[in-house]
Amino acid sequence: MTTGSATTATDRREVIHLDRRLVRRARTLAIRAAAPVISLARERTTVSVERAVLRLAGLRGADPTTGDGDIPWVNRVVDAVRDQVGLEHGVALPVWHAMHEGGHASLLDLAEAVTAGTARFELPTDAAATRAHNAATRAAKAGLGQIDRNRATRDRLIRILGDPPRRPWVYLIVATGDIYEDIPQAQAAARAGADVIAVIRSTGQSLLDFVPEGATRQGYAGTYATQENFRLMRAALDEVSRELGRYVRLTNYASGLCMPEIATLAGLERLDMMLNDSMYGILFRDINPQRTFVDQRFSRMIHARAGIIINTGEDNYLTTADAVDDAHTVTVSQLLNETFAHEAGLADWQLGLGHAFEINPDLPESFRLELAHALLARHLFPEAPLKWMPPTKHMTGDIFRGYLLDGFFNLVGALTGQGILLVGMMTEAVVTPFLSDRDLALQNVRYVLDAAGGLTEDFHPPRGGFIESRANQVLAEAVGLLERITDDGLLNAIADGTFGITKRPADRGKGLDGVFVKAPGYDNPAVTLMEADLGGREPS
Repeated sequence: MTTGSATTATDRREVIHLDRRLVRRARTLAIRAAAPVISLARERTTVSVERAVLRLAGLRGADPTTGDGDIPWVNRVVDAVRDQVGLEHGVALPVWHAMHEGGHASLLDLAEAVTAGTARFELPTDAAATRAHNAATRAAKAGLGQIDRNRATRDRLIRILGDPPRRPWVYLIVATGDIYEDIPQAQAAARAGADVIAVIRSTGQSLLDFVPEGATRQGYAGTYATQENFRLMRAALDEVSRELGRYVRLTNYASGLCMPEIATLAGLERLDMMLNDSMYGILFRDINPQRTFVDQRFSRMIHARAGIIINTGEDNYLTTADAVDDAHTVTVSQLLNETFAHEAGLADWQLGLGHAFEINPDLPESFRLELAHALLARHLFPEAPLKWMPPTKHMTGDIFRGYLLDGFFNLVGALTGQGILLVGMMTEAVVTPFLSDRDLALQNVRYVLDAAGGLTEDFHPPRGGFIESRANQVLAEAVGLLERITDDGLLNAIADGTFGITKRPADRGKGLDGVFVKAPGYDNPAVTLMEADLGGREPS
C-alpha cells in the first residue's frame, strides 16, 4: 500500500455480502441525481470563488484604514469589480487589465488604489483581454505551484518520518479559541497518541463572508480559521512530528460562505484534511444551496490538487434525525458526496466519508445495528478511509456511561476497519473538554485498538444473519430514496427536508446575492488550470 493511504476493506476478505445489483443501482442513481447540480455549479461563480483566485495570486492582508474590522483586500477588490463591471465574467480580466493600465506594481498596490478610490475596472477586449488573461494565468499558476510544492513536502515528510503504525488514525479536536493555547494542546495530544489534530473553527465563522487575517486569540468554542493560524499550527505539528518520528496531520474546516478561500489557504499552508461536506452548510447554517454547491466544486478541486483528504458531515444528520429510521439518508449523502468529489478530481483515498455511532443505546440490539451500519459504509466505499464519529446525541452527562459508550464506539471502529476515528469525550454535552478529559479519551482508544485491533480478521457475521440483513435493508432503502430524488431533483429534496429533517429551498438562505451566472467569455484561470489536470494522485 502506498504511503499515506488508509487501511480499507480490500485489505482483507469480505465480511458481509451486499446485493451487488443494489450497489450498482445506487451509484447509477447518485450520478443521475448529482448531474443537474454539477451543471449548476459549472454555470455559476460566486464572490468567494473570485476572491480565492486573488488569494492564489498572492493577495494577502486587510485594509488597515477602515474602522469596520480590517476588511481583507480580496474583499475590497472583488466588491469593486462587482460594483463597476459585475462578476459574470470573473475578476481575472478586469483586475489584470487594471494592473496593466494603471501601472500597478502588485495586487496590493491595486487594492490600495481601490480603497483610495482611484482604481477603475473595465472588461478588456481583443489584445488587451489576451494580455490580461495571460498575466492572470501566470499568477494563478504560481499559486498552484506553491500548493504542488506543499504536496511534495508532505509526501517527503511522510517518507522520512513515517505514518502512524496503526489504523484507524486517531483524530482529536482542540478548541480553545486562542491559537497560542491550541498549539501546546495539539502537541500534547500528539504525544499522547493522536494522529490527526483538528482545530475546530470558531462558532459562527461559517456565516462570515470574509476570512479574518492574522493570528487570533479570541474565538468562541473554537479558533478562527486564518492563513496565519494555519501556518502556526502546521509548523508546530511539524516540530512534534520530528520529535515523535511520525507525521501528524492537521485538519480544519472548508465550509461556510468562504469555503473556496479557506480551501485555498489550506493548500497554501499544507493542511492535510479539511471538513468539506456537500450539504452541511445548507442544512445546519442555512447557507443558500446554489452558493454551497458552486463554492464546493472549486474547493474540492483545490483539495484534489493539494492531496488533502476531505471529511464529510453525514454524522450531523443523525443529531436531528433518527439514526435507525433515517440511516439510509446517511448512505444517500455518502454516495452523493462521492459523486461530487469524483467530478471535482478527488480520488477514493481522499474521501473521508462520514458516519456516526448515534443509535439510542437504550434500543435493543443497538450495538449490532451500529456494526451493520459501519460495515455497510466500509463495504460500499472499500478504498475510502471513512471518518467514524463518536456518540454525541445520547450523551447525558453521566461520564461513566459516556466513557463506556465511547469504548463501544472505539470497538466498532476496530472491528469494521474505519480509517479515521474521531475521539469521543466522556464529558461531551457537559463542558468543553479539558486536557485531562482528552488524555482519558485517548487511553480508551489505545486500550481498545491495542486489545482488539486484530479482530477484523476474526469478525465474520453469518451470511443472512442480523447484521448482513440490516446492512442490505438500509442499502435498499437508500436506493428507494435515490429513485425519488432522481425523479424530483436534489434541490427539491433538500427543500423538502429529506436530509436531517431540515427544509432549505434553493432560492433562500444566506449568500445567494453572491452567486452569478457566468457570461460568455467568463475567465477563471485557476479553474482552467485545475480542470486540465483533474484527478487525485496517490501519494508518492
